[in-house]
Amino acid sequence: MDRRGFLKSTGVAGILAAGRAPAFAQGTKLHLLRWVDFVPAGDQMLRQQLLPEAGKALGVEVQLETINANDLQPRITAAIQSGSGADIIMTLHNWPHLYKSACVDVTDVAEGIAKDQGGFYAQAEQAVKDGKQYLAVPFGVNGLLIAYRKSWFKEAGADTPPKTLDEYRQLGTRLKKKGHPVGQTLGHTFGDAPAWSYPMLWNFGAAERDRQGRTKLDSKETVESVKWMTAFWKDACDEGGFAWDDTNNNRAFLAGEISATLNGASIYIAAKRQQDKIKDEHGEPMWRDIDHFAIPAGPAGTWGYHIPFAHMVMKYSKNQKPAKDLLKWLGAKEQFAKWFEVMDGFSAGSTKYWERNPLWGRLDDAMKLYRTAAQASRIIGWEGAPDAKASEAYSKYIITDMYAKAAQGQAAPDAGKGATSELQKIYG
Repeated sequence: MDRRGFLKSTGVAGILAAGRAPAFAQGTKLHLLRWVDFVPAGDQMLRQQLLPEAGKALGVEVQLETINANDLQPRITAAIQSGSGADIIMTLHNWPHLYKSACVDVTDVAEGIAKDQGGFYAQAEQAVKDGKQYLAVPFGVNGLLIAYRKSWFKEAGADTPPKTLDEYRQLGTRLKKKGHPVGQTLGHTFGDAPAWSYPMLWNFGAAERDRQGRTKLDSKETVESVKWMTAFWKDACDEGGFAWDDTNNNRAFLAGEISATLNGASIYIAAKRQQDKIKDEHGEPMWRDIDHFAIPAGPAGTWGYHIPFAHMVMKYSKNQKPAKDLLKWLGAKEQFAKWFEVMDGFSAGSTKYWERNPLWGRLDDAMKLYRTAAQASRIIGWEGAPDAKASEAYSKYIITDMYAKAAQGQAAPDAGKGATSELQKIYG
């Protein structure tokens, strides 16, 4: 294949003029900072194939640095304060609103991807868009469902997953008595804790703020949700989860210590890809005994929080143009498809276009729910806007701490009042 054919096949024809790489300064280097992926093949695809190809196509050298996801926010803060750091930084949730003054406007890149792929999922767009301006380029949505051991559920009397939260508590109680507790975290960790605690508000009909952006947490619905969580924690959960981060539940599940946990698809993917090592108590490959279900319904219905992630280009960067070009290149169908497919369903993509990808037809039945998981999601800050204030409330773990304090012994109304007081400092 000649150079023009290569450029066309890799989707950068719109970036490059007359088949030539942009005239960036010789030796231009881009620093991309991301989390250590829960599916290692994703990092491998970036490092070994996509970023080297991008470097050749764009005439730049791309350095990928990966760190624990819980360290991303401190790194972002330090980079902004010092005015130096990675040119492009991965973000989760609605963080870009919190760092608006430090982000480059990437509207042209994001709108180009959205137009080509039929529009972003609502939470993927809301997480990065402030009015008409995109603060970051969406790169995917991490679907979160409850992974569970089928045989243990059946032994506890459940041939099918629970449909309501009350049923889940009753089942969890039986499982814990059999030595198979549910495993969740209510700690200060980036993903699993808020993705478990925020839907509890919504599914009981509560919210942290109203449509005008004012605090709305002080309600009977909030108290009822806290009471349920407290009882569920005591009756069904491994109470060591207070100290867990987003990796502990993965390890506990794969070690046979817990029967169920809200998580991305990484547990199943790891069990399948390492089936020679990851066995159940009978010595059989554990992946065969794993399935998934959505958070069961509360009195107000069933909602999940499926985490959007994106990439910001930083204003302090001296390489803003090539950084935007890299995000445009990576987000194009031809390139993103390669990364998407090695992720095996862990990322749902940031647009519904990826629901039609042939990958889903090749995956096991246990993975099928992740295909459309992102459709049943609200965003941090609901009922109000997912703005900087909502991101600040998330970053201080106010909602998660409300449930954790009650589970540790505080009365449900007092936990709700304490969280309301903290939110009022932010929302008014």
